[in-house]
Amino acid sequence: MVLFRGIADDLVLMEWLQKYIFPAEAKNVDEQFVRWGTRLGCLEMIQGGTTTFVDMYYFEDAIAEETSKAGMRAVLGETLIDFPAPDNKTWDAAVGYMQKFAARWKGNALITPAVAPHAPYTVSTEHLKQTHEISERMSIPLVIHVAEDQAEVKTIQERYKASSVAYLDSIGLLDSRVIAAHMVWPTPEDITTLAKRSVGVGHCPQSNMKLAAGAAPVPQMLKAGVAVGLGTDGSASNNDVSMWEEIDTAAKLHKLISKDPTTINAREALEMATIRGAKAIHQDKEIGSLEAGKRADVIVVDIQSTHQIPVYNVYSQLVYATKASDVETVLINGKIVMDNRRVLTIDERAVRAKANEYRDKIKKSLATQ
Repeated sequence: MVLFRGIADDLVLMEWLQKYIFPAEAKNVDEQFVRWGTRLGCLEMIQGGTTTFVDMYYFEDAIAEETSKAGMRAVLGETLIDFPAPDNKTWDAAVGYMQKFAARWKGNALITPAVAPHAPYTVSTEHLKQTHEISERMSIPLVIHVAEDQAEVKTIQERYKASSVAYLDSIGLLDSRVIAAHMVWPTPEDITTLAKRSVGVGHCPQSNMKLAAGAAPVPQMLKAGVAVGLGTDGSASNNDVSMWEEIDTAAKLHKLISKDPTTINAREALEMATIRGAKAIHQDKEIGSLEAGKRADVIVVDIQSTHQIPVYNVYSQLVYATKASDVETVLINGKIVMDNRRVLTIDERAVRAKANEYRDKIKKSLATQ
């Protein structure tokens, strides 16, 4: 969705989705759009030192191909939703596509395929159960948006007389393969359930702030033992994919909310972008820390920029002072993908030119909506 960066800002979540994003997707998203968007997103992430990401979108097989060519690691979920999507017009067609995609990429060194029911308010109970069965049978992750904003919480409460988490747990969906995005409005009982079911949570502070969705109770989730990692959300609702901004924001936001400057210290914030993030996507045995036997995902950060000196504490420096532009070199799975700030796996000039072509096309499509 990076090609939708900035098309609709300063709106509430449901208006942003239903009046702008869904119509823009219907008019513009096809396989080539997704390929070029993936190239642009991967280019930006590599330049900022991100080695691994979780994605939920359409034409996920094409996203996997482009991500693999870029040399990035990713958990890629084919979106399943109860209305016609850009790649598949029916639920059964989407499920068929998703299973072929998962079978193709399962066991790949970089790509982990996933099933991705969009959210509890856009996918029926019967279909949610079906996605869980696929996740269980194929032994792949399940990625879903959960408790993202109060409108969702209200809808689920009215439909099922339960919170989003309690409802999903009651139908047997929550387990150690689930990656739940946002989790802004869990109850204390929900947090206990998340920990008990070993559900990973993707905390996206800047997107949640921009859409005024709320501030997730991250300190409470961490205290309960929930695996919480950091995400940016899509660039249409955040506008960039800089993990450095999310690390800094996560530390500061929760200090403000709790009125306690010791809440989420610098080391804990960095952990949410590294080892805790790896645990949230259920890959902490392979990635997330520099240890013998783990995959060689390594970044080299310049800490001699003017905004970086002097250095007293490395955790403080990385969390509160470092910018995406400070990353010099990136290795993923032992392969150098950026050397001295030059990305080796993506043609940056071609991506820039194509992104501007898409801007003109998208602007024209929005003018006629």
